[in-house]
Amino acid sequence: MILQSLFNYYQILLKDDSLGIATPGYSAANVSFALNLSPAGELLDIFPFTTKFFDGKKERERNYRRMVVPEQVKRTVGISANFMCDNSAYVLGVSGKEAKDLNYAEKRFSVFRLLNAEILAKANSAVARAVIAFLERHEPQTALQHPVIARHLEALLKGGNLIFQVNGENALDDPEIRRAWEEYKLGQDAVQMQCLVTGEVEPIARLHPSIQGVRAANPTGASLVGFNERAYESYNRIKGQGLNSPVSQRVASGYGVALNYLLSNQNPNRKIYLGDTTVVYWAESENKGYASAFAALINPEFLEAESAEDQIPRKKAEKKMGETAEKVQKGQALDVAKLREGLDESTRFYVLGLASNAARLAVRFYLTEPFGVFAERIMQHYDDLKIEKEFANQADYLSPYRILAECVSPKVTRRDDEVKQSWSLMGGALMRAVLMGLAYPEGLHAAMLNRIRHDSDDEKRSVKINYIRAAYIKAHLIRKYRHQDQNPYQEALQMSLNESFTHPAYVLGRLFAVLEKTQREAIGQNMNATIKDRYFTSASATPASVFPILLRLAHHWTAKAEYGGISDRRIQDLLGLLDAKPFPSRLTLDEQGVFVLGYYHQRAGFYSKNGEKAEETE
Repeated sequence: MILQSLFNYYQILLKDDSLGIATPGYSAANVSFALNLSPAGELLDIFPFTTKFFDGKKERERNYRRMVVPEQVKRTVGISANFMCDNSAYVLGVSGKEAKDLNYAEKRFSVFRLLNAEILAKANSAVARAVIAFLERHEPQTALQHPVIARHLEALLKGGNLIFQVNGENALDDPEIRRAWEEYKLGQDAVQMQCLVTGEVEPIARLHPSIQGVRAANPTGASLVGFNERAYESYNRIKGQGLNSPVSQRVASGYGVALNYLLSNQNPNRKIYLGDTTVVYWAESENKGYASAFAALINPEFLEAESAEDQIPRKKAEKKMGETAEKVQKGQALDVAKLREGLDESTRFYVLGLASNAARLAVRFYLTEPFGVFAERIMQHYDDLKIEKEFANQADYLSPYRILAECVSPKVTRRDDEVKQSWSLMGGALMRAVLMGLAYPEGLHAAMLNRIRHDSDDEKRSVKINYIRAAYIKAHLIRKYRHQDQNPYQEALQMSLNESFTHPAYVLGRLFAVLEKTQREAIGQNMNATIKDRYFTSASATPASVFPILLRLAHHWTAKAEYGGISDRRIQDLLGLLDAKPFPSRLTLDEQGVFVLGYYHQRAGFYSKNGEKAEETE
């Protein structure tokens, strides 16, 4: 199903001439140099390729150009050459690794010369003969003395692919060379079998294409499909590799091109990172508005930027997203109707989450629904999270990235092991829950409560109970009980304070907020530690062991505070809601979440909507 949807998207991409999508048998690669040859095969010059881009601050240059070349091989530890496009060790026999292996580059050039001469011999053109003449004449032992190579040697040794030109014209544009390559590619001892995707009998791909751009995966690429152990093989297909999952060469090449495009910077809709999961998305339509609208909905603030290249302006396709982000940052409502304007709600949409798994890719999730269904589920996610904000300028729409960021200590960076381990387990599960309308993962709720227990308020970054954490706990409990007969905490899961709800966990959370406020009024702000720092964890988990102590201390605070009478009356009113029941000996995880909501709601209730302290009178 995944391969089929990617191959269908490949067919859509082929119709867009502006993208330069590779046809079967070809792939896109970064090319850094062109060897300009004479018709007789003499090396005239080496042309370096550069590409200008904007990194968010100023215009910069890359030392390569993205080009369509013959499909490249998947290298492991052996020596294997590409056709008409490879690095300097293969094309020129020049490398900086001779210190460990004196024949390192020479062996690679020999393999490159043999392969290319074999294929080019079947191409009846002057361009092919010029390349053959160069390969036959070139000697790696004397390559460093060639004036053209010596002039560019430093740049060549840094790496990068090279292609051939003849009199300034790209040799890969020669029709005879392309014909010879395509015949070789499709006729190389391929087993004919029925393709699992198309159902047609076609040459089967033994090795599937390398996929680049997935976080933490091998930079040279990783396989989505592959077999290399006898235990994984079936039907006696010993050493069959791709034959265990027969996919035609045409389909394998197509889905590889489509997936590499989705993961590349060429795609105007940036990939989303959630921990170790890289998320790509596309619609079964030529209209790019579906993907840009989805990106704006799922991550309206562009919170994840991996590098300067990820911040490159995406021209027209990202203009709508940029306008959305600017509005959200200014606190304006997300104009969902405008984002979905002109889009067919029934168009099939796909979301794929990939993660690194050694030399292969692991599929974290694969979801497909009509676009309108995804849009409604994302907005349901935001609606469930709605709660009274601490400050007016806080975001109305909390993306999955923002929620995951609250599950790790503010003292570590997102690249630390704690972040990677936490997000790798929960990132994909959270995204799946949002897009499928399911309950949020229980592990995320536990992680959020764990951070509340361990964090403490300080003047810099750390806040024990904040807007995002309270909003998530509320949404978690709403979604957990949404499809059950009844929700015992429904009255606590409101935007703001519910003074009539009498569940002990909610009332005790409110009571703790009142006691904390009473302490501050009596002692002032200059305290080494408040009762929240010392007692909140115990109070939310085992109330019976803490609240009797706090109530005894409260008698001293109310006597000392200026408005102690008001605080004392509030304490008595809340104790009255408990109906003379003893304090619970312990609270479940759900009840601890309700306790946090009671605390957050009561604390927010002390202040008016404009952020100023509410007037208190006897």
